[in-house]
Amino acid sequence: MIYTLTPNPAIDLYVGLEALRPNHVNRTYEEDYQPNGKAINISIMLKKLGINSTALGFIAGFSGCFIKEELNKLQIATDFVEVKGITRINIFANAEQEYKIVNKGPAIPEERKEEMLEKVAMIPEHSMLFVSGSLPGGVDDTFYTEIASICWQNNIRLVLDISSKEILECLPFRPYLIKPNDEELASFFGISKENMDVSTIVNCSRKLLENGANQVLVSRGEAGAIYISPSQILKVTAPKGKVINTACSGDALLALFIGKLEQGSSLEEALQYASAGGSATAFSKGLCSLSDIDALIQEVKITQIKEEFING
Repeated sequence: MIYTLTPNPAIDLYVGLEALRPNHVNRTYEEDYQPNGKAINISIMLKKLGINSTALGFIAGFSGCFIKEELNKLQIATDFVEVKGITRINIFANAEQEYKIVNKGPAIPEERKEEMLEKVAMIPEHSMLFVSGSLPGGVDDTFYTEIASICWQNNIRLVLDISSKEILECLPFRPYLIKPNDEELASFFGISKENMDVSTIVNCSRKLLENGANQVLVSRGEAGAIYISPSQILKVTAPKGKVINTACSGDALLALFIGKLEQGSSLEEALQYASAGGSATAFSKGLCSLSDIDALIQEVKITQIKEEFING
């Protein structure tokens, strides 16, 4: 079974404008509301592949109800913890440039956090859990390590996509996969993003492996992605196109990569499909459709990185 945990879900409001000007009434020519949050996006993309999952997370108020109802419409099972307040609504505006306005969301009482940890502890053995996204108020970074410990004890495959340096404390619990982007990977090791060339990405990822991660997938935006395991390193390109909204592209990449592996695709096939899906999502208002992927997948190229990086 597959579970996804979004600590701080959101409604993503996408708007298109001719221009975004200060001190003016800026009227949109299009708008789109979607249930969102990084792991929620994973549940949605998995469903598009025909893979069922259960979405966990903290929700609040009318906006939290909207998220739950929209997921139920998609026939995605939910097991949310409800708290007081209002689930955040984030705004992504596409005008002459892309603008992102991200809110904080509700604060989580200690007893609701413990309720969530109890839900994680009830996940069946041999399941997979995606934990992805930022934390809401009232929950500190040790929440990730507590989850990692539970997964290790209960033989649950843990997939982590978080920007917190707490990820380094999760490594002794041997997470199944870590998916940072290149900027996050740089921050884990105190390196400037400008210095994150392929060699540096590989070396930093190998440190994650040495400290407990089973495999690492580094998303790199328009540069594609790099996959690193103890036995091989693969570099995958990304298709070119007009970027509309990059907010969900990394989530699509991760969901499609794992989803295709679970369906029996080879590592190379899964990477190719995932890269096309990540780009197709960046070229869309929200998460892409599978037909968008089919139109881009032939543009994706995969190469094996030189043996010296593996042995070095």
